Amino acid sequence: MNSNRKTARILEDVKINVKIKLAALWVALMFLYIYADIKTFFQPGIIEEIITGKVAGILITPTLLWATAILMSIPGVMVLLSLTLKPQANRWTNIIVSIFHIGLAITLMLMPGSWAYSYIYSIGQVVWLLLIVWSAWRWPSHEVSPNNK
Repeated sequence: MNSNRKTARILEDVKINVKIKLAALWVALMFLYIYADIKTFFQPGIIEEIITGKVAGILITPTLLWATAILMSIPGVMVLLSLTLKPQANRWTNIIVSIFHIGLAITLMLMPGSWAYSYIYSIGQVVWLLLIVWSAWRWPSHEVSPNNK
């Protein structure tokens, strides 16, 4: 055994498929939504407002609950779509849905009565959504010659 000879180990850097990266970003976004909602329950008086059926001046109705259920289901659906759609449809679906959710996050951030912690979550959501847009926009491509179609 030669103790003068040193070997170096280099960690392998595996390229992650863009579909898996997009799905993971949508999952991370869902965690931010969940954490922000759970943290809201710790605001003084919020549980009492929920019980009365009116939060921050907004009446809680079946229609509102239905609309928010649809809205909050979108990231979960995007996990599946990111893994299953064909590249072109996948790319544009991720970009369009992310831009919509960026607008939603900014709108919620500008609502009166927002607490400082909610800005952190909203900024995090915008960052994740921008990463989704960036990843989808930069989707790897290759040239195809007419003979190889």
